[in-house]
Formats: sequence, structure tokens, C-alpha cells
Amino acid sequence: MLTDTKLTALAFISTSMILGAVGQLFIKKGLNYLGGLDFSSGILATYLKIFLSPFVITGIGIYFVGVFFWLYGLSKVELSFAFPFVSVSYVLVFLLSWFFLGESIPLLRWIGLATICCGVFLVGRS
Repeated sequence: MLTDTKLTALAFISTSMILGAVGQLFIKKGLNYLGGLDFSSGILATYLKIFLSPFVITGIGIYFVGVFFWLYGLSKVELSFAFPFVSVSYVLVFLLSWFFLGESIPLLRWIGLATICCGVFLVGRS
């Protein structure tokens, strides 16, 4: 049975996972917008180009805000309970990439996604 404390923690952890997934989506969109990056002009120059991308900046900001939700949620429950929910971010990134970025998802990856969902469900029931 989930206590009120665990439910609150789950709400914060879930928010963190959502923000993390959305942040990753923005970062990838920014990298796609930049096109093929050529590191031959120098690592620093290339990373400067990446970190000046509005999509990348937004993605990092969203991801960073998610860390605060994670820290609060983690302060309320055991790490062994909270950390498996990080797998939810895999599911969210998977679905967002498919829906918003038009990425092709082979059947084996869908099966892996279903396996992750079952595992997270079992951990959440504990």
C-alpha cells in the first residue's frame, strides 16, 4: 500500500521524469536543427555552437528544473524505491521521440518498452 508520503514522492518523481524527458526532446531537436556537427573546427567551438542553440538551452533548463523535483521526491522515499522510476523516463523519451521527432521504432524496441513498464509497475506495487 502506498502511503501519502510515497504518493507525494511519486508525484515529484513523476514530474522530474516528465521534465527530464521533455528536456531531452528539446536538446535533440536543437541538435537536429544544427545538423551534422563537425568537430574538426575544434571541440570548444563546436560545443559553444551547441550550447548557444535556443532549443538546447531550453532543454537543459527544463532538465535542470526536473532535478529539484527529483531531489524532493528522493528525500521522502528510499533510493531503491525511487530509482527504478527513472525507467519511466526511458518510456517517455521513447514515446516523445516517436511522436514529436518522427523516429522509427522497430518491434523489438516496443517489446523492450513493454518489459520496462512491467518492471516499473512491479516496483511501484512494493
